[in-house]
Amino acid sequence: MNRSEMQHIASAADFRVIFGVSRETIERLEGYSELLRTWQKAINLVAPSTVDHLWHRHFADSAQVLGCAPKTRPLSWVDFGSGAGFPGLVVAIILAETRGNRVTLIESDAKKCAFMREVVRKTGISGSVTVDIVTERIERAAVSSKVGVVDVISARALASLNQLFAYSEPVFGQQTIGIFPKGRDVKAELAAARLIWDFEFELVPSITEADAGVCVVRALKRRVPG
Repeated sequence: MNRSEMQHIASAADFRVIFGVSRETIERLEGYSELLRTWQKAINLVAPSTVDHLWHRHFADSAQVLGCAPKTRPLSWVDFGSGAGFPGLVVAIILAETRGNRVTLIESDAKKCAFMREVVRKTGISGSVTVDIVTERIERAAVSSKVGVVDVISARALASLNQLFAYSEPVFGQQTIGIFPKGRDVKAELAAARLIWDFEFELVPSITEADAGVCVVRALKRRVPG
């Protein structure tokens, strides 16, 4: 599918056509959806207005980041501020189609971490992909020491690019790619980030939201003052 085309992804069938995932992945995502609807009654996992649009607003919006990732497998992937698992847990479920991948989900809210652990347990993906769920604030040194340098870093609706780059710096290696879905303010965020960071980037149009895009970052380095 051309990423510049906008299409409402209303169902599991739509999702499978667009992303070409297996039937087993769809069944796992359907289980994820059921768990989210159940847990949402007790804790606020996502905005209530988006619950009836999970396949478009959360699953597809998350899955599109995989199109920006390296095609080689296995991958080591860290997702900052995972919340209810977007995009990191959706990525893990899709990556479970091949063995050897590792996804680390960083989330400071213990209840949301408990939810993500239940999704991992119910979907059974841990037999194919290693999923580490870390209940910790991203900026803590313990997080970067546990994660190490990774292939991919993602974060969705978490912070400005400047802040995301600061979070990413300790685990961003020479071959690392940062994949950050962003809204219409992305150009201003990129300009602000240029004052502190050197980096290469590509802005890929979102397939789920007009005027939004996925910022793909490479060769990230903090600028030397002077």
